[in-house]
Amino acid sequence: MRPELMIWGGLALLLIAAETLAPGVFMLWLGLAAAVVFVLLLVFPDLPLIGQAIAFVSLGFAAIAIYMRFFRDKEQPSDQPLLNRRGEQLVGQVYALDQAIVDGRGRVKIGDAFWTAEGEDLPQGARVRVVSANNMSLQVRGVD
Repeated sequence: MRPELMIWGGLALLLIAAETLAPGVFMLWLGLAAAVVFVLLLVFPDLPLIGQAIAFVSLGFAAIAIYMRFFRDKEQPSDQPLLNRRGEQLVGQVYALDQAIVDGRGRVKIGDAFWTAEGEDLPQGARVRVVSANNMSLQVRGVD
């Protein structure tokens, strides 16, 4: 078997396998482009290396464009969009300050985790409403 065939076939399998390890749909389309170049080499065995590379790049761009145009918008929205966004799940909730907010920073205990609370200065124990979240920091406002 010719080395080019082995390389394109191996690259196609490697890219498609990489998609299963790190899903994101991107590697799948490049793997399919490599598989098409493999088939092109079976049909046109004298295709020069530059032609193979141009075919792979062109097919890769075309495959990704097809995905973006026809398949990407068809993904179903999640029924739990905040599942892995713990901070965003807390927006609107009311908690007591574990540590007073001094100079704009304090601390809130939620469950078994401590979150940095940022907002107007308030004493320990004051009730605050979470208005937004950024990483492990919560923007809070005092509740009357």
